[in-house]
Amino acid sequence: MGLGALKLIGFLRELLQQNNINFDSLYTVRTVKEPSVRDGLSYVAEDYEAELSKNTQASFGAGGQGWFTISKERFQTGEILFQPKLAGVRTMGLHQAVGLCMEHCLSAELTGDDAWFKTFVRRHRMLEKELHGLLPPSVPNGITVVPPPYGADTAWFGAKTISNLSTFPGPWCMTKKQFRQVQNQAYVVKNNLVCIGALP
Repeated sequence: MGLGALKLIGFLRELLQQNNINFDSLYTVRTVKEPSVRDGLSYVAEDYEAELSKNTQASFGAGGQGWFTISKERFQTGEILFQPKLAGVRTMGLHQAVGLCMEHCLSAELTGDDAWFKTFVRRHRMLEKELHGLLPPSVPNGITVVPPPYGADTAWFGAKTISNLSTFPGPWCMTKKQFRQVQNQAYVVKNNLVCIGALP
């Protein structure tokens, strides 16, 4: 998707600058990664249009910079996961990316810090609704979106599970020589699996 944490942080910085709150890039990154700001103030709205008409003001302290009040910036940042065009990014939204995966896979998992945005666990109901509208009739009903139990650490738990398999590394990995042959490609499919990384 091309919408990682740095893109969201950059977009938040732009929104803050529009509100005459200016930080240099490094300070902004440190600030929005603080739990009190990221988890306490930022969130993903269940209904973006309805949220725009609400009073969502909240204040945060930024070290020696003083206190600042923000409003719609709190949820506009997370909304670009679903509407990338808000940040000028030409890519599909999260719900569309998941829908594309579901056409080819039995399950899909969202991991990382962005998957643990405050209230993202409630937005999953909207994601279910959007998926039912996107997926073709050939995809069976009964789709359930379950919030990741370990939040930002989910990917690490998955990697740990794979590394404990008796077939590891086997079809899961490639040699350094194989990696060098395909390193200019975004990924390589081996035995119907996407393989990443390299072994000595």
